[in-house]
Amino acid sequence: MQPIETLEEFYQRHPVDNQKVFAENNTGQGHFNVFIRKPCTHKTPFSRRDFYKIALVIGNGKMIYSDKEVVIDRPALLFSSPSVTSSWESGPGPQSGWFCLFTQAFIESSEHKNALQDFPLFKVGGSHIVFLDDTQLAFLVATLSKMMEEMDSDYPGKYDLLRNYLRIVMHEALKKEPVSSFETNTSAASRTTARFLELLERQFPIDSPEQSLKLKTANEFAQSLALHTNHLNRSVKEVTGKTTTQHISERVLKEANALLKHTDWSIAQVANGLGFEEPAYFANFFKKYTGSSPAMSRLANT
Repeated sequence: MQPIETLEEFYQRHPVDNQKVFAENNTGQGHFNVFIRKPCTHKTPFSRRDFYKIALVIGNGKMIYSDKEVVIDRPALLFSSPSVTSSWESGPGPQSGWFCLFTQAFIESSEHKNALQDFPLFKVGGSHIVFLDDTQLAFLVATLSKMMEEMDSDYPGKYDLLRNYLRIVMHEALKKEPVSSFETNTSAASRTTARFLELLERQFPIDSPEQSLKLKTANEFAQSLALHTNHLNRSVKEVTGKTTTQHISERVLKEANALLKHTDWSIAQVANGLGFEEPAYFANFFKKYTGSSPAMSRLANT
């Protein structure tokens, strides 16, 4: 299993002028930062991260993912997520560009639920690189420069504005067809994990209290995928560093929080929608992962 790089470790490897933002913005609203990509003359560790990263890379090099290698020989946007193992290897010549670092809590702290899970360039097994033409490069350079200006501003709503700028960058990338010509080395574990994560996400959102989850355990997912449970568990752990059960629990918990916050369903209805036979089982599950009861969580959000 590859090591997981934290935000603190990233900032240790890449000291930046506005590094104090980590302490100021590492809150319940999530973390965000944007800064100049300084010259990189080394190969970064092959690892996963506990944050998301979008890099505008100007310079030559190679991006190495768990299932592919892509030669970067012109300006490109590179997308990294906690589910994808990657490494950067610099090539000859100057290196410049920008980094955007952010957590899931930052981009999804408003009404944009599932914004990252649904974004193609962050998905396991997908493409994570978009090459840019001159027009698009100029637009993104101007946008990222504006984002850096906002980071230094005293505007009270600057993080809401930065969140919108970040979405603009993400959608601008989708206007270009992601790179598809790469040296493929797709492993069986990566393919299995991608199938599992897609099947997991396909069950959400829960639109009705009568709509109950059909797949709730690793064994049920394995059966649906025509796999042995041990094979599924081993593949998912190898690729993501998390167990199959952890992924299922985290996604159920995320949906539980959304239902408690955005619907008027009773606790029993939420429990039923999420596949719990008894409300008490749901309450125990929720408290295990949050330290609070569903009822208390709903009160805190009203």
